[in-house]
Amino acid sequence: MSLPASPRLPSGPRRRSLLTSAAGAALLVGCSGGSDSGDRGGEPSASKRARARAARDSESLAGRYAAVIAAHPGLAERLRPLREEVVRHAEAFGAVRAASPDASPSVSARAAGPEDGVGAVPASEKDALALLAAAERELTERRTGALAGVPGELARLLASVAAAGAAHVYLLTEGDG
Repeated sequence: MSLPASPRLPSGPRRRSLLTSAAGAALLVGCSGGSDSGDRGGEPSASKRARARAARDSESLAGRYAAVIAAHPGLAERLRPLREEVVRHAEAFGAVRAASPDASPSVSARAAGPEDGVGAVPASEKDALALLAAAERELTERRTGALAGVPGELARLLASVAAAGAAHVYLLTEGDG
């Protein structure tokens, strides 16, 4: 006689395992920081341009998260860890925190609000989550596509952050279907 499958077994990845994977990806992100050679004659290398774009993209995404959190405080507990990870991604790509009040604004300050042109936040929480998931998905696809055009260390960083973005998409859409 065979026993029926346990109804408690998850059919896919569990939230905790995805968060652990995302946290592991964030740790990998922190392992970067080598300098790029190829900066000749004041012209930034392709690698430096890709890194700067990735930092700006992460800052913009963090701004979207902040705007959704401001518009939908009930989502704050769910979204704050994801936003904090996106801010760490921006820093890993080279965005810097302010060392003094005279320095440029920190990543958190630049990504804190909707002033960066992220647009209006949908009125419903479900639509706001869908907006964030679409932004994460688009950025993940763009970063994955850029892997072939950058050197090894930056490619590993982009791949790690893209994997974290894919986990964010899952967490943002979990329970919607």
